[in-house]
Amino acid sequence: MRNSGNLILASLSESDATALRPHLKSVHLDHQKVLFEAGGEVTDIYFPTGAIISLVVGLSSGEIIEAAMVGKDGVVGAFAALGGISVNRAIVQLPGPALICKVSELKSAMLQSHSLLSMLFRHEQTVYAQASQSAACMAAHQVEARLCRWLLRARDLAGTDNLQFTQEFLAEMLGVKRTSVTLHAHTLQQAGMIKYSRGHIQITDLEALQETVCECYGTVKTYYHALLGPQTV
Repeated sequence: MRNSGNLILASLSESDATALRPHLKSVHLDHQKVLFEAGGEVTDIYFPTGAIISLVVGLSSGEIIEAAMVGKDGVVGAFAALGGISVNRAIVQLPGPALICKVSELKSAMLQSHSLLSMLFRHEQTVYAQASQSAACMAAHQVEARLCRWLLRARDLAGTDNLQFTQEFLAEMLGVKRTSVTLHAHTLQQAGMIKYSRGHIQITDLEALQETVCECYGTVKTYYHALLGPQTV
């Protein structure tokens, strides 16, 4: 599946790709569509090819905070085929295409292929590593550095410097007030790193943004490359 647009599928052996191909269906995922809830039933597994999906933690206050971001370098819901349960809500943060298959179909293919099983385990480990790093980042780093990390990760997955996100959405994902995002986005804009208007952020100085970001951005990339290979973003 070299031209699928999803790096996990592209990395599969020909035999694994052949086993999965008949079960994959193309869909378009709309902005803020909830794919499954924490503790809820998972029936479909998603391989994003253009969409970006956030795995978020919901609090009793109604707040939600992002634990991990998955796009073309990953798969959402694979834990269900491995016998796990959903511990996060999965919500579409950037609309776009994806390939989906039923949990039962991926599980059947996985049970017949050690290499596919190994790949899914490694992927789930990278998602866990990303969520762990995000927790440490929120506890130890300033909002500006965290905002840079989020923007760079989103840029990697979207493949563009132009990102369609509102400040309200960014505030939710970062677990801060909207006024805090406004303040730090203004600082980044004044420094020439980004331009923003309502619902749109353009990265204008990638190198400066990379110099401002906290260590967590690079750490997560290192985990992805170590566990899933250099083809990941």
